Amino acid sequence: MHGMTNESGHRDSFCRDNLPPREQWPELRFTLPALRYPARLNCATALLDANLATRADHPALITPAETLTYRQLAERVNRIANVLVGQLGLVPGNRVLLRSANNAWMVAAYFAVLKAGGVVVASMPLLRARELGAMLVKARISHALCDARLAAELHQAEAPYLRNTTCWGDGTLEALCATASPDFTACDTAADDVCLIGFTSGTTGEPKGTLHFHRDMLAICDAYAAEVLKPQPTDIFIGSPPLAFTFGLGGLVLFPFRVGASAVLLEKAGAEELLVAIARHRATVCFTAPTAWRAMAAAAPAHDLASLRRCVSAGEALPKPVFEAWERATGLRLMDGIGATEMLHIFIGAPYEALRPGSTGLPVPGYEARVVDESGAEVPLGTVGRLAVRGPTGCRYLADPRQAAYVQHGWNLTGDSYIQDADGYFWYQARSDDMIVSAGYNIAGPEVESALLAHPAVRECGVVGVADEERGQIVKAYVVLEPGETADAAMAAALQAHVKATIAPYKYPRAVEFVAALPRTETGKLQRFALRRGLGA
Repeated sequence: MHGMTNESGHRDSFCRDNLPPREQWPELRFTLPALRYPARLNCATALLDANLATRADHPALITPAETLTYRQLAERVNRIANVLVGQLGLVPGNRVLLRSANNAWMVAAYFAVLKAGGVVVASMPLLRARELGAMLVKARISHALCDARLAAELHQAEAPYLRNTTCWGDGTLEALCATASPDFTACDTAADDVCLIGFTSGTTGEPKGTLHFHRDMLAICDAYAAEVLKPQPTDIFIGSPPLAFTFGLGGLVLFPFRVGASAVLLEKAGAEELLVAIARHRATVCFTAPTAWRAMAAAAPAHDLASLRRCVSAGEALPKPVFEAWERATGLRLMDGIGATEMLHIFIGAPYEALRPGSTGLPVPGYEARVVDESGAEVPLGTVGRLAVRGPTGCRYLADPRQAAYVQHGWNLTGDSYIQDADGYFWYQARSDDMIVSAGYNIAGPEVESALLAHPAVRECGVVGVADEERGQIVKAYVVLEPGETADAAMAAALQAHVKATIAPYKYPRAVEFVAALPRTETGKLQRFALRRGLGA
């Protein structure tokens, strides 16, 4: 089970041929009984078809355009799978690009590819032709299923291996499905056949493709969801992350489907749209990023959010002021978590009853985490070091020399700096490359951001180190003010004084630049590398 001993169900062996050498893999551990999967496994059967016996008429997906029960969704999935295999020539192991906002056709296409033994490569809706081309070439993608509204950039992308692009929304895929059979036998895949290539977001350089197996899709449901989130079949999930982002895939599709719950999918999910939809659909579990939670906290009193019971924050570190603002507004505590595309989903996050404000939480059952030094040795509790983690999922880059940096001594090194306390809780400091060293002091940018966010004039901020002859680096803050506030020297001085009064004075931002907006990735992460290059207001 831990090796590649299972006979692959793939006829196209590209993914298996381009896995990292076995000695560069992280150690994979299956410590919970629920994580011991059979050797033959197709995750579409386990996540979707498993609901047909008892939940067939329960809503699976609720969207502004349509609501599909599990039976209706399974039928659409089977029709698309038949189109892929029977009419578009897909063979197991072929890569299929999916391109869409969050809607029911996107989910149906996703499961159809999985069920047919294909490998999903999902792309963020905002990606441009150049970025799509990098994915199409690197993953040698042969097929694309695309929302017609997003086809223009795809048609302009470099795609030497792409043989077929089929759209929905213009009637093409719909017409093919109308004549296809509603029955389809799932491809007999191995549990360790690749079913998803997730491309990492938000960093510079060539995108990294992360390879995930059929069993990985279940492992995140049976570890994080089952042991930390603890969803119920009666839950109604909602949120903003794109399904191409594995945070969104888990939170909006895999976790609800694993327990037969319902998911509300929104193509537009800004703070206001999300609040309106939570009230309208009586949503109970919400997934979004810290920036959105902050905006939603300010607007929450105008909405009926009484149905909510669990609110999950991930994508970047959750500042304590945002945690406090949401609790004041709703009485609910945010469940922070850290995940990574390389790990597929959240691997540190405390259950609701064990949350500690400001802490990321505890290792998810099934995972182990530690804080290590440069040589991989564990550091004493209370000491800053690099986060190392291992469990049932782990990093396997597609043909990429960066594998050797991410996996060391069998552990996944996520690129985050953390402190672990005496109770085992993990406290985020910064991305390892975002630690600011100023006059010999180590300063974590997110801590300064958290202090600034507690000032009523600050709407958003980003803090980075910039070169300084005298100190090596100084702390610089880019600040977006609330409407009506004045961006002047007096405001800068007031914010500096506020930070000095909130955290150790040496951490205060010696430079403050007021900007209209901060650079963010499509998944809502602050692009600190863009700040380090300088924005020019």
